[in-house]
Amino acid sequence: MAAGRSRGGTDRVLSKLKASIENENYYEAHQMYRTLYFRYVGQKKYDEIEGMLYDGAVLLFSHQEVASGVDLAKLFVESLTQAEAGPEETRFQRLSKLYQLIPCDNIDKPQYLATCLKWSSSSASAVGHPRLHQHLAYSLWQSKQYSEARQHFLHSQDGQGCGSMLVEFHLTRGFGSELDLFIAQTVLQYLCLKKSLAASTAFLAYTAEHPKIGGGPPYSSLPLLNFVWFLLLSIQTSQSLSVYSVLCEKYKQALERDPQYLEYLDKIGQHFFGVPAPVKAKPGGMFSGIFDQLMSAMNEEEEEEEAVAGPSSREVPRPASQPKEPVKKLEAEDLD
Repeated sequence: MAAGRSRGGTDRVLSKLKASIENENYYEAHQMYRTLYFRYVGQKKYDEIEGMLYDGAVLLFSHQEVASGVDLAKLFVESLTQAEAGPEETRFQRLSKLYQLIPCDNIDKPQYLATCLKWSSSSASAVGHPRLHQHLAYSLWQSKQYSEARQHFLHSQDGQGCGSMLVEFHLTRGFGSELDLFIAQTVLQYLCLKKSLAASTAFLAYTAEHPKIGGGPPYSSLPLLNFVWFLLLSIQTSQSLSVYSVLCEKYKQALERDPQYLEYLDKIGQHFFGVPAPVKAKPGGMFSGIFDQLMSAMNEEEEEEEAVAGPSSREVPRPASQPKEPVKKLEAEDLD
């Protein structure tokens, strides 16, 4: 009997919601959506909640009811958390679409994003699911928010998409002198996150698609690109500390263009080449600390190799073939 009354009450609310929308009374419609949300939560009808809140938020945004749309978007994420809903492609698409619909200057937009990423986080991806980051990156790319898109690409596995976006970013917003800086910073940051495959595919996409890079490798008059190319090859092949130290020394002048590269190189050396973490920063110039560490670690490596199999090689590895990126690429319908 109670269940029948509950269904009857819900049906009446649904009827009022439909009438409010038909009469373009969106304030009342928003109140009906909230009422239905709390009723469905009490009945644990989470599937109905997802579709209702998403459709309602999109509807309200389409009629410039921003505050109401944002409220339903936040309830949508809250319902996923309450339901302990797992990561699914449809949910990623919906979360990304709602994020795109929230105006950039809306005070609740950062909180909405943080809640989405927290919901999608796991022990394997503590900063949010890579696929959600990928959807967010493409959404921001469509809106020409290149810097924000790049940040989300870094936490995805889509190096190909990132490289293509960076080409457009540089051609649209960058200076000619920054041609190599755009991709170098991104590759080094990918490597700091231990995403060597994404770093390689981003580099290959950028250098292949950018109209102002005249072939290569090697890249004439672009020593920073040559450094990145050799660095990626050494990670794919030998991961030799000797090679790493030679590369850093040879391209020292190019690397000094951005002071932050020192921090990146420290982390990359620790991740891939066995460079010990610095105990204390030393004075004496930007690269003094890392080269002291490299030489110390390299001497230890050479002593070990000589004891086992003779002296280590200092040769730079030959180019490797292009890796294949095991990432699902976003299709056009994903972005609608």
